[in-house]
Amino acid sequence: MGALLVVMFVGFVALGVPISFALGVVSFVGISSLPDIPNTVVFTKMFNGLNSFTLLAVPLFILAANLMNEGAITQKLIKCCTALVGHFRGGLAYANVLVSMIFAGISGSSQADTAGVGKIFIPAMEKEGFDKGTAVGVTAASSTLGSIIPPSITMVVYSGIANVGTGALFMTGIIPGILLGLAMMGVIFFFSKRKYFPKGDKVPMKEVVKLILGSLPALFTPIILIGGIVSGLFTPTESAAFACIYALIVGIFFFKTIKVSALPRILIETMKLSSLSLFALATANALGELLSYYQLNKLVQEFFLNMTGGKIIFLLVVVIFFMFIGTFMDSVPAMILFVPIILPSATALGISPII
Repeated sequence: MGALLVVMFVGFVALGVPISFALGVVSFVGISSLPDIPNTVVFTKMFNGLNSFTLLAVPLFILAANLMNEGAITQKLIKCCTALVGHFRGGLAYANVLVSMIFAGISGSSQADTAGVGKIFIPAMEKEGFDKGTAVGVTAASSTLGSIIPPSITMVVYSGIANVGTGALFMTGIIPGILLGLAMMGVIFFFSKRKYFPKGDKVPMKEVVKLILGSLPALFTPIILIGGIVSGLFTPTESAAFACIYALIVGIFFFKTIKVSALPRILIETMKLSSLSLFALATANALGELLSYYQLNKLVQEFFLNMTGGKIIFLLVVVIFFMFIGTFMDSVPAMILFVPIILPSATALGISPII
């Protein structure tokens, strides 16, 4: 039966069926074939998988990002970063990464980053003279920083699964996120010389200072959110709610760019974007019940403990595995499925669940 479920899942993915539906169908068929587990377990597990105070942070962070996009806060960040680095060769590509690094510290979501930053930067980069592949590639790559630089939805979910402190997890993500952003800029620098990327005009220092001052409400947001979580002032979910209130106040009263009549549309857009991740998370939780029934975590732990090479080989195998899984599955459902299976092996080898 296990082989049939794997074939079904691979077939659904090959046919282009959304991953959430593929997970749901495989879960239902697999659990239905088990004589001692009722079919209703599928729906119970899906509901229980979302019945979490921590997961409220997912739609709230996405709502905060949408409010910032609507309130022109994202546009001000883009203008500020473009003024700082736009005069270098490939300047808009550098600015794209820089904005994503800052935006990641606000939205906590790669999807929100792509939606907010991409719709402005991709047309702007094409207009500047970048080819579409480069514009899309830089945007897609830089948006992944939303999963690493805190406050990250991915980290919030992982902290709940692994039962580790969110504040400590956030602290470990700051430096790797910044280094990854700088590494992306290094790649842009390399290709800007080979492909002769366009560069913009240098902005006068007086104008740069003016743009920085105008962007301060947005630039302070990551400091407030991360500082509040790390200090224990509020939980990740509460910080997401604070980000929504902050973005709403700044958009309505400070920049005066958000209209009350636009709020229903913003909420609907948030529901659509949130449902993509949350439904996949729910179906992944149901499939996790099936994997637990077959005691897959014990089989994986035995495999790694009997494998020579220790921690280095283990981490290398895990990285390659998640690189493959990431080609067709979002990070949150992948964690729901595989972290409970892999984490016991990691702790048995003496690897910290945080680092």
